[in-house]
Amino acid sequence: MSNPQQTRRDFLRCSTLACASLAASPSTVSAQGAKPRIRIGQVGTAHAHASGKMDTMRASADFEVVGVVEPDESRRAALAASKTYAGIPVMTEQELLATPGLQAVAVETEVKHLVPTAARCIAAGKNIHLDKPAGESLPALHRLLDDATVRKLTVQMGYMLRYNPAFQIAHRLVREGALGEVFSIEAAVGKLQGDAERHALAAYRGGGMFELGCHVIDSVVALLGRPEKVTPHSRSSSPLKDGFPDNQTAVLEYPNAIVTVRSVLVEWDGGARRQFVVCGTKGTMDIRPIEHPEARLTLGKAHGEFKSGRQALEFPKGRGRYDGDFEDLAKVIRGEKTHDFPPAHDLAVHEAILLASGLPLG
Repeated sequence: MSNPQQTRRDFLRCSTLACASLAASPSTVSAQGAKPRIRIGQVGTAHAHASGKMDTMRASADFEVVGVVEPDESRRAALAASKTYAGIPVMTEQELLATPGLQAVAVETEVKHLVPTAARCIAAGKNIHLDKPAGESLPALHRLLDDATVRKLTVQMGYMLRYNPAFQIAHRLVREGALGEVFSIEAAVGKLQGDAERHALAAYRGGGMFELGCHVIDSVVALLGRPEKVTPHSRSSSPLKDGFPDNQTAVLEYPNAIVTVRSVLVEWDGGARRQFVVCGTKGTMDIRPIEHPEARLTLGKAHGEFKSGRQALEFPKGRGRYDGDFEDLAKVIRGEKTHDFPPAHDLAVHEAILLASGLPLG
């Protein structure tokens, strides 16, 4: 695997462009809409983020949605009654991939089918947005990314915090040295999981860390690179006593930093307490809650528009969770910029997710 610090530098170098996209005004987005729209389709509707991704693509001035693929008969029948998928042609995977001018595919299947489906899309010459986590095999993801690199295609992973405005500020402050040397990150992503979702997720051995903790692990690796060591801690705390790992903490170790990632699926009001706290030798940024973010920044010394001492940060309102992802994907496909997250980053992230979930790397 490539040098973790190089992975971190690659990310931080590119994140300025991502920040710029977050600041785009409505007029800028409208102007971008004058460009030819990118033809895109979606394979699968079973992923928890599938409908949100489709809504985002349909609302975007950058994309033209040409079709959706759903091999499951019951799910396919339900699409007719769905506002999200209303009017979208339902087709087979072969029909979608053969659609004239198709440039990209959003892969939104069940987790176990994500990487095999993405591999077929890459083989057909399509850029992909691939939802998370990328299966239970590190070698399988490695092969997928290698094939995409050879074919000069983009694989954009669907970790939902990459273009979150609070996280963009945190990355900027680390990149510019305003927080000093990072020595600690404390992350927590919890929720109270329903029985149906629990039953579906029980098919995967990694539990909540695999399904939910992956989002913040992506951000940790973006800031600090590949960890030297990952130690998982797992419990099953539900009254159901079914052995499902729903109460997990992982410790990620770095030469000068210790990171804790907590993922709990039995936490009342867990969404409101989701947090990401970056502590450095010159300051601390505390993001809490993570979505519709609120943050408190404390600096020992003023930096740019940020004063010394404690201050609350404000972020743009009204942007969808996935808007930044697809805005950035459009720019990459059009050749206006390079992808912010190179394959080396995605591999380091997936390795850390598997280890944090107590899973083997095979």
